[in-house]
Amino acid sequence: MKNALFTLGMAAPLVGLLGFVVLDATAMPDVHVSYSTGECVEVINYADTDYSCENYPVKFNHVWVQ
Repeated sequence: MKNALFTLGMAAPLVGLLGFVVLDATAMPDVHVSYSTGECVEVINYADTDYSCENYPVKFNHVWVQ
């Protein structure tokens, strides 16, 4: 019984951390960058944020476009 409680006590924080990481990754905006010019074309926000090509977020998914 003690072993099961110890395992549950160790697994619960790990599952919570995994959930936090997944939610953080899905809220990261996509920045579309032109392959030919290297300039920002569009920023797609997935959370309630207002990022644009002039206002880059600290972390973002870099997507190359034509």
